[in-house]
Amino acid sequence: MAVISDPREDGAALTTTAPLADEPPLGKAGAPRLLIVEDHPLFRAALIGVIGAEFPDAEVLQATSIDGALDVIAARDGLDLILLDLSMPGTTGLLGAYRVRAAAPRSALVIVSAHDDSRIIGGAISLGISGFIPKSTPKVELARLLRGILEGAVCLPTRFRDTAAARKGQAETRELMQHLGQFTAQQLRVLDMICRGLQNKHIAYELDISVTTVKVHVSEILRKLGVRSRTEAIIAMSKLDFGKHDHAPVTASPSRDA
Repeated sequence: MAVISDPREDGAALTTTAPLADEPPLGKAGAPRLLIVEDHPLFRAALIGVIGAEFPDAEVLQATSIDGALDVIAARDGLDLILLDLSMPGTTGLLGAYRVRAAAPRSALVIVSAHDDSRIIGGAISLGISGFIPKSTPKVELARLLRGILEGAVCLPTRFRDTAAARKGQAETRELMQHLGQFTAQQLRVLDMICRGLQNKHIAYELDISVTTVKVHVSEILRKLGVRSRTEAIIAMSKLDFGKHDHAPVTASPSRDA
């Protein structure tokens, strides 16, 4: 891998790890297919504008929630690039990003976020992302970075590479991922709802399944996480939240059978 550092207007830098000649690019032949997962209309429109100017033939799909993104992923094959905002409704912290990563392991996943905490970036790196781009990135640079990522590059903020906080975030996320790798897609969704403080009857309503089925999922979730209660599960998953997100979860019930 070749590493290229680019100075930014705000004095920071983004490091692009470019593919060597014998490494195939992530982008496929023909027009790229991209998915934007962003609930803020103005920023979503801005991303669409940048993509349209840089890739006029691109197919741009949109989702305003993690569940919406997963529906798009299930319905469309061959997504080249997924642009994901961390601060999405209906999820907590990096768990939503993990669900997207698990559903589309062959697509380049790029976090586009207003949050620049080193632990968040370190945790995101452990998910196997292709980039972490601050929302403050100028449009011209954003377009260049997206083109590089589609060609197989990895783009990360230079100032967060190998800091103590970033390493801690990576270690915590990597440990959790070993547990989350055992989960089904439905169990990940239920876990996300548990972390948001939803009780079993509310989860059952949202997923259109029985409370008994929810209880089975909850029991399996606790077993796979190696914890004894919903509260312990929420505490364990807080390592993916970092308390830095716009959509804070509601207070959780400590009951396993709520």
